[in-house]
Amino acid sequence: MGCSHPGMTDAQPPVRVAVHSFWMEKTDVTNAQFATFVKATGYVTVAERAPNPADFPNVPREKLVAGSIVFTPTSKPVSLDNALQWWRYVKGANWRHPTGPQSSLKGLAAHPVVQVAWTDAVAYARWAHKRLPTEAEWEFAARGGFEGKAYVWGDTFKPAGRFRANTFQGSFPNRNTGADGYLRTSPVTAFPPNGYGLYDMAGNVWQWCADWYRPDTYALLALQKRVIHDPTGPANSLDPDEPGVKKRVQKGGSFLCTDQYCTRYMPGSRGKGEPDSASNNIGFRCVQDAAPSLRHAGVATD
Repeated sequence: MGCSHPGMTDAQPPVRVAVHSFWMEKTDVTNAQFATFVKATGYVTVAERAPNPADFPNVPREKLVAGSIVFTPTSKPVSLDNALQWWRYVKGANWRHPTGPQSSLKGLAAHPVVQVAWTDAVAYARWAHKRLPTEAEWEFAARGGFEGKAYVWGDTFKPAGRFRANTFQGSFPNRNTGADGYLRTSPVTAFPPNGYGLYDMAGNVWQWCADWYRPDTYALLALQKRVIHDPTGPANSLDPDEPGVKKRVQKGGSFLCTDQYCTRYMPGSRGKGEPDSASNNIGFRCVQDAAPSLRHAGVATD
């Protein structure tokens, strides 16, 4: 586990781990699959509920409306030191309406469901008799049998000049050229699978993991100076950027990742998010436990 990229200090130093066998879904959970879950259970996602006034005591009640975060391109190039320039809270944005009330899922049945919080992903997984992967399981699966490769398919971002993932091209955050064929999400099998037959282990949408997020997780594991078996993450969360906000790990990057701002489509890199937060570039996939034959995940050198 881990990443040697100089800008990704929260995924350093690389550590060696071992995970027991497990089954992972080939794709992210799609809109069609999530709709089946909602129809069967009547589940209401976090983004479809009005925020609890007790959680936001300083916000006027009239502003506590159901909705979620949506990426909104800027009108011109901007400094990349303030993400609030391209993210905004949109009333009525949810999994049925990914970018707001005027949007829909028409033609998107095979796209990954988005606007799902970690809480929603756990609810789906339990209904399906599955669970979210640990960060170690996710990274082992993403590498597809490769050790020390920069990407889930090898060392070259565009082998033979072809895109292998749905990412951002152009000038971030104001202009996405869509050179890879997509401006937002893509169908879950649009790009080739990795060595284990898993799709979208880089790009398209971020994927929730079970672990709490801390920037020192890898450093603490490295202190043990041994192979770590089936790590499940720290017992609590800490994000120095927002000390009072608990966060869970996200992996894989999304259609908004670009080398201009975020190259976290590398398998050893990490993302983070509050469990009750969602956006139009976050989804998930599930795993199931399998027979206990021990597998070893390699040391990342990307």
